[in-house]
Amino acid sequence: MDRPRTLGELRASGWQPVSVKDEMRRNLIRMLQKNEPLFDGIIGYDDTVLPQVQNAILSKHDMLFLGLRGQAKTRMLRQLVHLLDDAIPIIAGSEVNDDPYRPLSREARDRVAAHGDQTPIDWIGRDQRYHEKLATPDVTIADLIGEIDMIKHAEGRYLSSELTMHFGLIPRSNRGIFCMNELPDLAAKIQVGLFNVLEERDIQIRGYPVRLELDLCLVFSANPEDYTNRGRIVTPLKDRIGSVIRTHYPLTREVGIAITDANAWIDRTPPAPPSQGGERAGASPPYEGGEKSGASPPYEGGAGGVRVLTPPFMKEILEEMARLARGSPAINQQSGVSVRMSIANLENVISNAERRGLMLGENPVVPRISDLMALAASTRGKVELNLTEDDGQEDKVIGKLLGEAVKNIFEHYFEPKHFRLLVEWFEGGKSFLTGDKLASKDYGKRLADVPLLKKEVASFLQRPELQPLAQEAGEALTASVAEFILEGLHVENRLNKNVKGGEVQFKR
Repeated sequence: MDRPRTLGELRASGWQPVSVKDEMRRNLIRMLQKNEPLFDGIIGYDDTVLPQVQNAILSKHDMLFLGLRGQAKTRMLRQLVHLLDDAIPIIAGSEVNDDPYRPLSREARDRVAAHGDQTPIDWIGRDQRYHEKLATPDVTIADLIGEIDMIKHAEGRYLSSELTMHFGLIPRSNRGIFCMNELPDLAAKIQVGLFNVLEERDIQIRGYPVRLELDLCLVFSANPEDYTNRGRIVTPLKDRIGSVIRTHYPLTREVGIAITDANAWIDRTPPAPPSQGGERAGASPPYEGGEKSGASPPYEGGAGGVRVLTPPFMKEILEEMARLARGSPAINQQSGVSVRMSIANLENVISNAERRGLMLGENPVVPRISDLMALAASTRGKVELNLTEDDGQEDKVIGKLLGEAVKNIFEHYFEPKHFRLLVEWFEGGKSFLTGDKLASKDYGKRLADVPLLKKEVASFLQRPELQPLAQEAGEALTASVAEFILEGLHVENRLNKNVKGGEVQFKR
């Protein structure tokens, strides 16, 4: 679409300016009326966090998102940019996005005075109107507000002239959204420098009478831990933030699994081989890491792959482990247990199953209880212990949480007393061998020698949620269910388990 390119054309078009908070409010009203989602990919906040955010925007408030790590605070803040218009006009070359009708900076005012209706106009998109800064102790007022540019002064401008100023991130975010992440980490004297911006919407540089009445939406994120351990938000600054929005971890196991499924790299289907022309037919955009999107990495020539089919009870165990960690006295709850732990754990379990498939030539493969040994690597560092962090202490806590998670999910599906006859079979000195390196077909042979276990496995495979998986996975799913039952009996203290190398032996 052709847009006005001069101030005169802009006036003739009938365009009228609107403040950034009115703009966000107007676009939110439209989204609410059309029942459009405010945030993409945010799960579990529909009845708790989202109404608070919507109310804050409708009230034209600045916002503070307060919550523990891994609660999607930054992701939501970055998506607020979608509430801005596609593009707005500014004076061409403006550093502070000057409104063509009411320019703030001296340079823009002089340009309008010199060229009148012929003043050139640029249009900037919504992505150029969002700026973000991570608060660290070394952030200065110059970074945020601005500073005297001595090079401009050396060129002949007076120190007191606005033309000598170098603007910081906040004035450069004029007519947009400025986000300060981890606000408590900002030095107290720098927080004080934000008072005028929040209250009066103006800035002053080096004490000179430079007054820029900014049009801004200021948003912040903070971790409650920061109030006591590393820093705090000074009270007058908190008083000037319109709405403080509390985020939270998934309230139910089902929501946690949905979040993990949406963010973890689950689909390990090998990409199509490259065509003779060197381009991969039907290629999807390259995988660039960072945020998980479900995309597969680019084809690397000759590398095969296997399909990994994850049964619901394995995902439930992983989520239950995270939920238990969030209530464990051994873990510092002020630090929190991020959903990134569940995401990384699922990816590692899938990778361990994938590795087995590649080594044994199985396709598809199904994650088993024995694959949960891969959780240690992806859980370490994601939990902060209250106890002394001696070597191995972290792994002991992880192992205990995993055992409790298996126990809870096992009891959800089974009544342990129901397996009395199977336990008696083991009391005869018999055992059952499992392991993450054993082929699925080996489990079928072993189950033939244990009719009671084979019967329980077959009965569990009849559950409706497993039927689609059973048709595809076959023996691989049978092996996974067999391990689930045996491990369940172990955590219920009905079977002993001996681990040697990569093999696990269950016996009485």
